[in-house]
Amino acid sequence: MAKITVLGAGSWGTALAMVLADNSHEVRLWAHRREHAEKMKETRENEKYLQDVRLPDNIHITDNLEESIDGVEYLLLAVPTKAVRDVCQSLKAHLDQPVTIIHAAKGIEPRTYKRVSEIIKEELPEEKYKSIVVLSGPSHAEEVAMRQPTTVTVSSEKLEAAEEVQELFINKQFRVYTSPDLVGVELGGSLKNIIALGAGISDGLGYGDNAKAALITRGLAEVARLGTSMGANPLTFSGLAGIGDLIVTCTSTHSRNWRAGYKLGKGEDLQKVLDDMGMVVEGVRTTEAAFQMAEEQEIDMPITSGIYHILFEEANPREVVEQLMTRVRRHEMEDLVDVLDQKMKD
Repeated sequence: MAKITVLGAGSWGTALAMVLADNSHEVRLWAHRREHAEKMKETRENEKYLQDVRLPDNIHITDNLEESIDGVEYLLLAVPTKAVRDVCQSLKAHLDQPVTIIHAAKGIEPRTYKRVSEIIKEELPEEKYKSIVVLSGPSHAEEVAMRQPTTVTVSSEKLEAAEEVQELFINKQFRVYTSPDLVGVELGGSLKNIIALGAGISDGLGYGDNAKAALITRGLAEVARLGTSMGANPLTFSGLAGIGDLIVTCTSTHSRNWRAGYKLGKGEDLQKVLDDMGMVVEGVRTTEAAFQMAEEQEIDMPITSGIYHILFEEANPREVVEQLMTRVRRHEMEDLVDVLDQKMKD
């Protein structure tokens, strides 16, 4: 039995805490707001993020960060990407022993283009952690909390650390694979949110399955193109952290990014959409970061570019789709050649 603290009591952090509790670990769930923690302790539910799901009795809930990490072996960061730096800075003052850090955030930081593992390394001294492991893949918190079959991937620069985390989580409902490609697993989970926004926009505009299938397929080519330029193995995007996560996020109403895109496709203002969601939509910031990277590196990402213009320059979604449909003709295999050429250069 391991001692594990989950930092972040949103839907995903709560669902992962439940998986760990089902595996009989000693689990602490830290909530940023005291009233949120107190409500969960009182009701044994997370009504704000996961309705009608009872929390196992072996999850200890607290809003005291120092208390939550005292004596633990593993820290699971399940906070939004934009909060990772602040949380790590707070940890710096209270971590008395090196821990294995697991993160389940799916985003890229605009302007710095840092992946979450890179942000953690920047903010925490090396003596504070043993290793960093990413957990990603096609996984809606609502289904995980209902103990429906789910399969994910974990990766680390140290294989033994990934295997340790695999052992922590795996059970008959929650299957875990390991991958040696930390960069690819992080980028697959992050960049697919951009395409999910696009899928939602397509559905909001009233387009059909043909359009969405094309968007997902061409979107995957963009993800692989940018991911490979950042050092990922292109094969990773054919696995759970790539096409697997892309499919589930682009096709399910559980997806925040799809829901946000759908509202945009219906003509709603971005800020109103974000305010109404009440939860972080990671794809918005990741679109900004990916667009900036593509511009700087001269990487062809027309879908990402179109979504960026919708989000940040108030472009008309229908006109963006029309522009994508009338782009200069290309051979489909040119994308694969581009990716392989990039990999050979690396």
